[in-house]
Amino acid sequence: MRLLHTMLRVRDLKRSIKFYTETLGMNLIRSKDYPSGRFTLAFLGYGYESENTVLELTHNWDKKNYDHGDGYGHIAVGVEDVYEACEKIRLAGGIIDREPGPMKFGDTVLAFVKDPDGYKIELLSEN
Repeated sequence: MRLLHTMLRVRDLKRSIKFYTETLGMNLIRSKDYPSGRFTLAFLGYGYESENTVLELTHNWDKKNYDHGDGYGHIAVGVEDVYEACEKIRLAGGIIDREPGPMKFGDTVLAFVKDPDGYKIELLSEN
């Protein structure tokens, strides 16, 4: 067994794809419209879907807003340098929700950013 993907519902698919590809450096792997169901699925990631866990963005055409609820936490992305990644994200217009630095009660360097729908993404130093 392996983890295949994590799904997020998004309001504006084009804006979300732009954020994940241009700001976080993911690749759009595949996308498909389902007219009879009135939704589109887009899969993004950092490598082949057959070898990596990916992110599925679901856009329901008739839905305007979503409530994240209190069960959602975050998605974690490993980066070489959290400070440098945040600077690139900031320059691309991204929102830094928690500035880079050591985690509370530890020394792991991390930061949090928000995607266009407000989902939190944790950036973790891979070093």
